Amino acid sequence: MTRQEAMQKASELLGKMTTEEKVAQMIQVPYTIVGREEALHWASLGAGSFLHVLGDNARELQQTALKTRLGIPVIFGIDAIHGHGLNPHATIFPSQLTAACSWEPEILREMGEVTAREVATDGLHWTFSPVLCLGRDTRWGRVDETFGEDPMLAGELGAAIVKGYQGENLADDEHILACAKHYLGYGEAVGARDACDTEVTERKIREVFLPPFAKVVEAGCATIMTAYGSIDGLPLTINRRIMHDILRDELGFNGFVVTDWDNARSLVTRQHVKETIEDAAVSAALAGNDMIMTSLEFYSAMLNALASGQADISVVDKAVLHILTIKYEMGLFDQPEKKGRKDCIGCREHQDAALRAARASITLLKNDGMLPLGPSVKTVAVIGPNADDIQAQYGDWTYFSHPNASKHLTPERPYVTLREGLAALGIKKNVRILYAKGCAQLNDPSDDLDAAVEIARQADAIIYAVGDMIDQIGESKDRANLALSGRQDELFHRLSALSKPICTVLIASKPLCIEPEAAGSNAVICAFNGGMFGGQAIAEALFGDLNPAGHLPISFPRHSGQVPVYYNYLPGWHNGKYCDLPETPLFAFGEGLSYTSFRLSDLTVDMVGRTASVAIENTGNYAGSTVIQLYQRDVVSSILTPVKRLIHFSRVTIEPGQTQTVRFELSDADFALVNTRCEHVVEPGEFQILAGLSSKDEDLLTISVRID
Repeated sequence: MTRQEAMQKASELLGKMTTEEKVAQMIQVPYTIVGREEALHWASLGAGSFLHVLGDNARELQQTALKTRLGIPVIFGIDAIHGHGLNPHATIFPSQLTAACSWEPEILREMGEVTAREVATDGLHWTFSPVLCLGRDTRWGRVDETFGEDPMLAGELGAAIVKGYQGENLADDEHILACAKHYLGYGEAVGARDACDTEVTERKIREVFLPPFAKVVEAGCATIMTAYGSIDGLPLTINRRIMHDILRDELGFNGFVVTDWDNARSLVTRQHVKETIEDAAVSAALAGNDMIMTSLEFYSAMLNALASGQADISVVDKAVLHILTIKYEMGLFDQPEKKGRKDCIGCREHQDAALRAARASITLLKNDGMLPLGPSVKTVAVIGPNADDIQAQYGDWTYFSHPNASKHLTPERPYVTLREGLAALGIKKNVRILYAKGCAQLNDPSDDLDAAVEIARQADAIIYAVGDMIDQIGESKDRANLALSGRQDELFHRLSALSKPICTVLIASKPLCIEPEAAGSNAVICAFNGGMFGGQAIAEALFGDLNPAGHLPISFPRHSGQVPVYYNYLPGWHNGKYCDLPETPLFAFGEGLSYTSFRLSDLTVDMVGRTASVAIENTGNYAGSTVIQLYQRDVVSSILTPVKRLIHFSRVTIEPGQTQTVRFELSDADFALVNTRCEHVVEPGEFQILAGLSSKDEDLLTISVRID
């Protein structure tokens, strides 16, 4: 069904609806909060959507909805963030931040496609993903849900996963609705405190935080979620300028908008900007929110406001038209339940996709020649709290970590931790693998550093797996201190005193301050939250069965007091750094090594043909893959512009001794800035085009061009 046909049918149905039926369509009911009986009551009233309900419970609600006067089907939503993770049998992918290390849109597209198929097979319609907030302040608890710190990279990867979720046709049985969130600037809250005020201007919004959303709207993303927080003191829930004027009138978004959890009621109970729930309901609807998540008081409040004349029915009509149009586009009136593909949940094909994503995400940050482990290494000690902790490896948003998920506390197979991955490969390679946890992520009476040191003393090489844990990840889990918690630093110092080769592996939700480990290790691998086969991918990289090819989508601070530390900062600082720290991050955006080596040369820019090209040669002994990154610097501009800005990237795979030439198509947008009038303009003058394998100045070739 075309969109025009869907709108026509939605308009016809809207004309038959009572006021109560219309307002009910704007309600999204949390099944795990209200329970079965109340959920059935809401279904009989004609509620538009339910969330966090699976299987036969969802089917029961759908049948109740279909028996109402007009038989309008329900949309079921789920937090399928990196896989259909609330289902304990589903395929668990790397987190969004981890997958972003691949810099491969195809990896994200496949991740979205597999997730959609498994969600659809559960009979559900909608995932609250992707997150397009930027991870610019790593103290924030939800950095793992982002694509990192850069708006261009986030937009490209976000568009890819949206296409994976939605496919070519929303009515397709194996695809579901995507929901881009959190609109807007949520991750930039003051002090990285979740849902706090975001102190940015509209110009900054347009320059930094809006571009990823513009990209996914262009890709056809069907729904958008409102952010919890506020901008300049005005909650996003009631910010019509951002929610309607910019989103719909400028970006051309034509789907429907859903609030985040309990946003409408929070206007009264938390943010204290509305006196009554009626005031909150009217303001939220007027601002452009079509569906209200979990604030069930909205139903009676909006009916009261309509009856008293406080609100006009046209506001409700517009919201319901948006919702019904999507329902028609999805074909729900003909087939209310997605069928998916029989027996696909957690199937081998899907597990293979999760393994591909984990392999593509492994990022080598330091290597003095220790890796890959060679034939002289006969015994390996794997030490550390995250060497055998599948919950830490999975990260947030799975069946044993989500507060509203079913109460499964024990991870279900298949999965492979780092310890298990090394053990499996050790058997094949005749290498003995020893293990000791040593310490927990937080101080624990079971910590036994002495035992870990004794185990390590027997080994030829040490793999030290550090990071965070579930209790340190997610909403309301913002961290003031990004240093390794518990006794992890202490254990590292004791291990390093053995004078044996050490590789530190970070299995964590975000960049942590690991400067002692980075300085004292022979090799460093960033694995973040690798999903069900993250441990296997790390082990393959350690033994050389996998040549690491990931690049960081986010910078690593040296110290908690250094944040935020992102590559595309504005110039003009006095001295450019804290007096007690270098100005550079520990590891920079775009950084990532390989077991081979690459050399870039012959950077050229043709401003007439609007192209840039650069040659890359594999100068090492292994076939390898890397990411060529193209940056722009506006030398003199009417407003402060970033010291560099990513404008293009391309992954290349090259055999030893071979050279490839990579070309990029340039456009006006690559040279544009947002001026003080919030206009995108290209100013005449000198620009620099920079090409390299990271954002670090020393890794970049530079050429100057002029626009007259």
